[in-house]
Order: sequence, then C-alpha cells, then structure tokens
Amino acid sequence: MLNQFSSEHRDLHSSVSRVGKSVDKNFISDYVCVGNENLFDQEENALALNKVIVEHFLRQGRSDIAESLIKEGKLDVNKRDKTPYIKMNKILEALKNHDLEPAMEWAKEHRTDLLRHNSSLEFKLHRLQFIELLRGGIDNQMTLINYSRAHFTTFASKYASEIQTLMGSLIYLRSGISASPYAYLLDQTNWTEICNMFTKEACALLEVSVESPLSVTFNAGCIALPALINIKQAIQQRHVTGVWTSRDELPIEIDVTRKCHYHSIFACPILRQQSSDNNPPMRLTCGHVISRDALNKLTNGSKLKCPYCPVEQNPSDARLIVF
Repeated sequence: MLNQFSSEHRDLHSSVSRVGKSVDKNFISDYVCVGNENLFDQEENALALNKVIVEHFLRQGRSDIAESLIKEGKLDVNKRDKTPYIKMNKILEALKNHDLEPAMEWAKEHRTDLLRHNSSLEFKLHRLQFIELLRGGIDNQMTLINYSRAHFTTFASKYASEIQTLMGSLIYLRSGISASPYAYLLDQTNWTEICNMFTKEACALLEVSVESPLSVTFNAGCIALPALINIKQAIQQRHVTGVWTSRDELPIEIDVTRKCHYHSIFACPILRQQSSDNNPPMRLTCGHVISRDALNKLTNGSKLKCPYCPVEQNPSDARLIVF
C-alpha cells in the first residue's frame, strides 16, 4: 500500500513538474520578446532598481527586508531618507490599532505645512477622537464638552457645520448614539478613511506619490504586456521590419489608466508626436512650444518662423523644457 502511494506521488510530482516547466518556457518566450534584456546590465540601472525596491519595502513598513537589501547590495541609502517612512508606518500601525495620539502629535508638529496644503487632517483626527468618546455614553458627557472646548475652537470658523453636528449628538448620550440619528458617526469606515488621509498627507509632505514607484510600474506593465505581446507577434508573423526599432518608444498608444499617470505628456502640435529624450519639447522666444524635430524641420538657415504667431526668431534662442 505504501509503495503504491509512493509511486502515485512520484507520478503526480512528475506531471506537475512537466506542466510547470512548460508554463515557465512559454511564459518566458512570450514576454522576453518585448523586454530589454540588457537594461540592467548597466550598473547605474541595477543600482536604481535596487533603491526603488528598498523604498518600496520602507513604504510597506518592512524595514527589516529593506535593511537586508541595503546591506547585501552595498547600497548608499541615507538614514535621513529612511526615517520618515519608518515614522509614517509606526503612526499608521497605531491608527490601525485605534490609537490616535501619535498621528495627533505628528499633525501638530506639521501644522504649518498641513495648513499650507489646505489639509483637514488635524481636525479629522480630533473629530474621530470625539466620536470615540461618544461611545462611552453619558459617563463621558463632561469629558466631551471639555474636549470640544480645548480642541475645536481653533477650527470653529472653517468647520462650523461639522462641529455643530458633533455637539448635537450630545443630546442622545443618555439614550444611546447607536439608536439615534447620529448613529452614522460610529461607522468603522472612519478609521479606514483617517488611515488613507494620513498616508496621503504624509506622502505629500515627503513630496512622493502615495503608491510606490515599484507598484505603479508593475501594474502598468501588467496592463501593457498583453498588448505588447500581440503587437510583437503580429509584426513577426507578417515579417514587417522597422515598425518597432526603439526600446524607448512604443509603436502604438497603450492606455495604462489614469492611476499610472504621474507627469505631463507633451505631444508636438506640428508633427503630432509624443516628446521623448531624443525629441524633447522646445520653447520658442514667442512662448509657443514645439518638439525639437519640428524645430529642425522649420528652421531655414538661422531663421525660424513660429507656425502660430508667426514671429521670426533665431532657432538657437529656443530653450529646452522639462515637465
């Protein structure tokens, strides 16, 4: 019986192994045709990738993994660059455990910057603390009144309506908030919203995106890969050459959704081409912007006539624009 079981196990393992190798082989042959195999052979690119991975793990609160990668990859990552992410994740962990104190201290410390961004984070934190006190019922009546006097006065002019709603809920302390018109205040989604709001504001002050670059790149790649594979296969089957010769430019436009858009994309109004490193946007002296290729095509000796104004100017006076 044992020998039969072992034989069946070996057969099953062998079958699964063959399927796995087939999947690996087919998958690799599919995607390798649209990738740049030599991209990370350059030390500079490999270093940039490792730093992006380190930042991703720091954002996720996995500083242990990030530190291991920094050590093994011999990366030069300044402690000043790591500390904000570590602090942010400690505050997020506290919020997930329904502890508002660390976030309140952070908001108070960065009050000037938050006000400059027109942020409501600090008020929302105090609002949520007030709501948590509401759960204590009539026993917390004086605590709630004192808390509102201590913390809502600063926000009275800007958030008068919300503060009035919070104070109106005190009428139902004795009978119970959960059975009152203010029951919606106790919704647990408040905690999810405050976590998202804190993450957004913290990232804004760090001048980084909410999503890590690694996640955005991976998601964009997953969206674009099927279309790229189909295009490459069509090109190969029809023996069309010269359609896709550059690794930095795609032969067609691929919609990767708005979530993956993080910068302005300039398309030359003359040649109807998207700008690239080799064909960047150029600002003319009259203020109009065209691509470098269009600039070269419109240049006649040392003169250039703007296709819009039209003002005559020297093409050497055009300046490179970086979005």
